[in-house]
Amino acid sequence: MTTPPFAPLSDRDLVVLRAQLGRPARGVVGVAARCVCGNPTVVATSPRLPDGTPFPTFYYLTHPAATAAMSTLEAAQVMPAFAEMLHDEGVAEAYRAAHRAYLEDRTLFGDVPEIEGVSAGGMPTRVKCLHALAGHALAAGPGVNPIGDLALERSTWSPDVCMCAEPGPGG
Repeated sequence: MTTPPFAPLSDRDLVVLRAQLGRPARGVVGVAARCVCGNPTVVATSPRLPDGTPFPTFYYLTHPAATAAMSTLEAAQVMPAFAEMLHDEGVAEAYRAAHRAYLEDRTLFGDVPEIEGVSAGGMPTRVKCLHALAGHALAAGPGVNPIGDLALERSTWSPDVCMCAEPGPGG
């Protein structure tokens, strides 16, 4: 079920990421998911940034329209309802499996004792950040992260429709 390795970053990816983030990307080890036009949507980030800072968010959602859609969902207070779903043992086990998969993917890029056992988005027991959960769902594919999948399903953004300010190389 492991997702990495990723294709190397291109110079164009770095330019697009800088525009998406409003700053240079830090510690990126690859593009984990792309827009249909080819631009980065999710990057994989080293578990330790170049300055030595531990960084638990391995799958980082960068696409501005996707991040805006997740912010809109969070503002609409959907997270308590999503968290309530974790009372269903099937959903809870799938979410725990997503947590384990996330950690397994990140470990391929280094062990960082300060963040051992910490994934992202509140996994495995809480729903804390839809941006992180959607990023994981996009990188790992449907069926791996049930809450990330649900966030993507309920959002106004679709990975199948380019909403980039500047089309990528394929769009």
